[in-house]
Amino acid sequence: MKNDNWDDLRLFLHVAREGGLTGAAEKAGASPATISRRLLALERRLRRSLFIRQQTGYSLTKDGHALLAHVTAMGEASQSIQAWNAGANELPTVRISAGSWMSHFLAVNLSHIWSPDDPFRLCFKTAELRLDIAHREAEIGIRNRYPEGDTLAARPIGDVAYAPFCANHFNIVRDCNWVGIGADDAVTPSARWLLQQTDFWITIWANTPRMLHDLLRSGAGRGVLPCFVGDSDPALLRAGEAIGDLHHRQWLVMHNEDRHRPEVRTVIDRIAHLVEGQQPLFLGQRPRS
Repeated sequence: MKNDNWDDLRLFLHVAREGGLTGAAEKAGASPATISRRLLALERRLRRSLFIRQQTGYSLTKDGHALLAHVTAMGEASQSIQAWNAGANELPTVRISAGSWMSHFLAVNLSHIWSPDDPFRLCFKTAELRLDIAHREAEIGIRNRYPEGDTLAARPIGDVAYAPFCANHFNIVRDCNWVGIGADDAVTPSARWLLQQTDFWITIWANTPRMLHDLLRSGAGRGVLPCFVGDSDPALLRAGEAIGDLHHRQWLVMHNEDRHRPEVRTVIDRIAHLVEGQQPLFLGQRPRS
């Protein structure tokens, strides 16, 4: 039987429970003639007789009783799924504000910070410009400096190192060009640092970190990445020493009131545990040779 016959099975259920076409018609909002025709078509498809039709009403055959048990179970399962889905819309949401690189890291390691069994949902708000946590634009922010303001709290989760990277097949001896973020979009310290290197030959600009990453992987040149991004990518290699000027501490920032919500506290603890456990990677201590 095809999956598109649930409506016919519901009509069968109404007739079985009401014992006839008249009561089923009132329940289903269809005429007795329509229900009779569709039940006959259902019996032909199943090649089974489901009812004993009498002037006093409809009674189930042996096959009819068997089908009733199956359809009843299907109806209960459908109601359970609807209730589950309705409940999902009532779950609280934890919004995480982070830059492209940390958002990518959290996405790759999602199972460490969320599971379908959690009584909350996540919303990732990826942007290089900071959202205003003080005004509740997000519950958690991942930042590169301690926040200002009495309404905010912060938790350090380790340091981040940066280094130049290039594709495995890039000829680092012959080619000396760089790839960076254009001046109009250079809002991160690493993007601005590269633009300040007047002796570097930048031949290609991107407007997003994700595009910068793709260009580096293609062999377009060398560029600056966080070590936890570049050293994790098998398509990339270090193209120089770590850049000390870009080394910084990383903070989880949250509103003083929101941080006490159980779901926010859970996500804070999980992110902190994840990042702190990967500190050798974040500190650039796992370079690919």
